Amino acid sequence: MSRKDLALRALEQGDGILRLVPTWVPRSFCRPGRRIKLHPDDYYSLGLERGGIDERWLASTTFADNGPGTPSDEGLSYVAVDSEGKERVLLRDVVDELQGDLIGDALWNKYETWPMFSKFFDNMGPLPHHIHHRPEHAGRVGQEGKPEMYFFPAQLNNHGGEFPFTFFGLHPEATKDDLRLCLESFAKGDNKILDLSQSYKLTLDTGWDVPAGVLHAPGSLCTYEPQFASDVYAMYQSVLYGGQCVPEELLWKNMPLEEHGNIDYLIEVLDWELNVDPYFHQHRFMAPKPVQEREEMLAAGYIEEWICYKCPQAAAKRLTVLPGQTVTIKDSAAYGFILIQGYGTCGLCSIETPTLIRYGELTRDEFFVSEGTARAGVLIRNESDTEPLVMLKHFAENPELEGVD
Repeated sequence: MSRKDLALRALEQGDGILRLVPTWVPRSFCRPGRRIKLHPDDYYSLGLERGGIDERWLASTTFADNGPGTPSDEGLSYVAVDSEGKERVLLRDVVDELQGDLIGDALWNKYETWPMFSKFFDNMGPLPHHIHHRPEHAGRVGQEGKPEMYFFPAQLNNHGGEFPFTFFGLHPEATKDDLRLCLESFAKGDNKILDLSQSYKLTLDTGWDVPAGVLHAPGSLCTYEPQFASDVYAMYQSVLYGGQCVPEELLWKNMPLEEHGNIDYLIEVLDWELNVDPYFHQHRFMAPKPVQEREEMLAAGYIEEWICYKCPQAAAKRLTVLPGQTVTIKDSAAYGFILIQGYGTCGLCSIETPTLIRYGELTRDEFFVSEGTARAGVLIRNESDTEPLVMLKHFAENPELEGVD
């Protein structure tokens, strides 16, 4: 059967909805927080040298850039073609074959790919203060810029990890000379870059917008992260909370070879004005916003909210269907979704939130909805009479975002 036939078969059997296989990603510099429902024996399934699995990528056509030895499909989502998941095809290939029929003509004509993915990031401690390059700097190494957003779902945070605070940007009074001194000291021990920054306590069921070019040291809550389709980054902090050291090679990751050793280039990669914004919280913090009047939605049996909405390249909603309710939900764009609480049906698909997942096991919590099906409306039934059904929906460029801020 050809790739096109597999793509059509998968889409037809779900009546416009694709069933996705869990995609697990290790990071050699991270320690798993153990909140993404992977079996305790499986967090090091890919070997100690690859690192622990602390990320699950969602609706991804993006390769995870984990250096030498990384499998060619790491980070890429697979579509289950049959009910047992024995026959699979990459979501990237399904998008290539179905194009606008899957993701919409406007999106396909602009990007010729699905241009975003989301992930669960689940680290026990904080990450180093680091940067995701802006398009002009990422382009120099054949990559795309990477804006991203954060949301901290209560369902995935039974504990806060070691440091549930995130550093963003730099103090408004910080200077480029201050930063230069930190970066010049990277190989000498703690370069004390966090002395130039400010941390914010992370609050469950809220989020943050993190444009490309903004320094950030994510805290230890399990985080849902819609982002542009890129895995570009560089680490600017040398020693972490707890004494873990960061290899100097990660300071120069995704920097052109001819710029290695050029501290001024590292500073140029930053969007300086965004980093020293004195109103960073006001401009970047995101509390959930109902998509329409709350009373109207409750009367119809559900609540839907924008949870990530300040980035033009990606967005996310949280849909809560009340116990025992059946609703039809329309959206203006294709989307992936991950179920984080409850069980029921979505169109022809049975959906359920797993308690424990073995590495390589198929689940019924992750799907992708084609643009045509999203616009026509998806019938969602909560089959529990006591528990809400909750899903997180990740979009690329959703026209409904106009006017949401």
